[in-house]
Amino acid sequence: MTTVVVAIVAAIALAAAAGWLMTRRSGNLKEVDSGPGESAGADSADLGLSRTGPTVVHFSAPWCGPCDRVRRVVGQVCDNIGDVAHVEVDIDANPAAARRFSVLSLPTTLIFDVDGRQRYRASGVPKAADLRSALEPLLA
Repeated sequence: MTTVVVAIVAAIALAAAAGWLMTRRSGNLKEVDSGPGESAGADSADLGLSRTGPTVVHFSAPWCGPCDRVRRVVGQVCDNIGDVAHVEVDIDANPAAARRFSVLSLPTTLIFDVDGRQRYRASGVPKAADLRSALEPLLA
């Protein structure tokens, strides 16, 4: 009986450690390396990017629970910072855009500068402070 309990506890600990390792970077914004002068051009033409400031684009679906949290966080940040647009792309309605930007999981958030270059990317729910930190230098 003791051996079974130890095996179960070990399995639970292993599963918890694996889950932590898989999700520890969820929501972290990563800088995307766009070459100098490299513009998204036609790749992002159908996304409705702002021409007056940065744009936060998040890919979602109606059936995605965490996408609601992203919508609230991004909406709050965009409301508090002027000249930042927010675009939501439903991957069920626009699967081609999801493929173009290699969206493999939901939610995925992309930040584009005023020139249409992708600057940041996050899978999962980003923190409001991280979004503000990424957006403020793009407003200058």
